[in-house]
Amino acid sequence: MMKIFLLLILLLNYSFAKYQTNESCKECHEKIYEEFQSSAHSKTYFNDELHRQVADKVSDKKYDCALCHMPMASNLKDLIDGKARPDKNNKTHTDAISCYFCHTIAYVKKSHKHFDNVKAKQADGFKPTLYGSLENVDSTDKHTGVKSPIYAKNACKGCHSFKKNDFNTTIFRAMDDKQDSLECIKCHMPKVLGGNEKINKKARKDHLSHKFLGIRSESYRKSGIDISIDLNNSKLNINLKNKMSHPLIIQAARVKYLKITQIRDGKVVWQNYKEHPSEDKAAYFSYSFKKDGKKVIIPATATSSKVNNIEAKSTKTLTYKLSTIKDKDKLEVTMYAKLAKDDCKKVLDLNDTSFTKEMTIIQKSYEYSQAHQQFLEL
Repeated sequence: MMKIFLLLILLLNYSFAKYQTNESCKECHEKIYEEFQSSAHSKTYFNDELHRQVADKVSDKKYDCALCHMPMASNLKDLIDGKARPDKNNKTHTDAISCYFCHTIAYVKKSHKHFDNVKAKQADGFKPTLYGSLENVDSTDKHTGVKSPIYAKNACKGCHSFKKNDFNTTIFRAMDDKQDSLECIKCHMPKVLGGNEKINKKARKDHLSHKFLGIRSESYRKSGIDISIDLNNSKLNINLKNKMSHPLIIQAARVKYLKITQIRDGKVVWQNYKEHPSEDKAAYFSYSFKKDGKKVIIPATATSSKVNNIEAKSTKTLTYKLSTIKDKDKLEVTMYAKLAKDDCKKVLDLNDTSFTKEMTIIQKSYEYSQAHQQFLEL
């Protein structure tokens, strides 16, 4: 009985250490702080209009998105249960997917609807231990540092694996169960020049970028897809190679699509769609959702989902029949992306045009050679 009593006393005195804000990290890690501030991880309910409007459409009481979008919230359970709302005066809310959150993940466990990040508990009254992948970690007056295998294996999986809604419908999928975080880090956190601290005591030459590069970066989004074509008589094959370690489409709101145009003497003689890219279903990569057989745009209530995708490290070929082909005909093949597909505008009032603007992922131009009986890349 005494042992149980002592254990309870120990547990009562064993709690999360005082939260360290992003600004407190800036004092030593100024460059990393600047990188983070330009990343999607710095976006939260208050400064991401698309996320906020979707969350509010789902519920004006509960904010269960907080699990990944506001994970260090001091009242996380109350937000999820609908007993509290996001508070712009609470730093654990406005810090978004904060430095302290990512660097205090102890392990990641799988549940039915998603993976869960399990936070490391810290002894109350002591400086916290922060985890990462860095060798020979420094300790400071603010924290101790430990290299943890979780940051090579599962750090990304907690939020970037998959998500099912309350109706067991998949609304997000990026990583499979056997996949680790190594390729995520390699692509989204490439090494950049300069040490990780303002005062580079150990003369480190580089650090992992905390910009978390993604679709918003023009140069980065070009690197994930390759396009090649071949012509067999009048049949045009468009070969789309996904070079990424995750599917082409992950998020429910986004869309990627092809525009294929045949041009003769400066005039369009053929295009793969007339008015809207969704007319070419094979070349329109997005999620679609239904609730009891009827189309819905916000997936929280969906009872079924379907996605046109290209899986990781795989190729999909689309075939089109061209009615006529003449010498020196031009062919333009462009893949575009939108952070919010046009359907979103039917239920959301987005003032930030960056969500709905068309972004070029990759563009290839060709010219038909009668001598080669083939379109040759320009």
